[in-house]
Amino acid sequence: MIELLEQMNFWHWLALGLVLLLLELLGTAGYLLWLGISALLVGLIMTFVPMSWSLQWLTFAVFALFSTWIWWRYQHRIDRADDQESTLNKRNEQMVGQTCVLDAPFPLGQGRIRMGDTSWLAKADEPLEAGTLVEVIRVEGIVLVIQAKNKAK
Repeated sequence: MIELLEQMNFWHWLALGLVLLLLELLGTAGYLLWLGISALLVGLIMTFVPMSWSLQWLTFAVFALFSTWIWWRYQHRIDRADDQESTLNKRNEQMVGQTCVLDAPFPLGQGRIRMGDTSWLAKADEPLEAGTLVEVIRVEGIVLVIQAKNKAK
């Protein structure tokens, strides 16, 4: 096995890198991308600097770990920012801006309204009559704050 490793030259690394990148195209979600790039870098370095087989694999491992770590940090920062802006699975926050017509008079203070197929706890700063078009202007915990649609925010 050592004899096989000692025979590796830059063409082997370039071929390995290309094979890993081609396998990445099959949909491995980025797992092989950084390994393929690392193998190509080792092949590129070996065209100029001869290295022992152990140094080749050490260089490959360092490039692979470093590039994967850098990508993970970048992607983690992007994902965290997206999670803060997203309303996915935050049904209360998705309700802001929604409108509905009241089917019953709404008292001053707190009451219930029907939006879609759900009854919501809501509050308003003024009593509202049945048939009024209302808009959700914000959410306080699980309580929707509503106001008549034609009112200024």
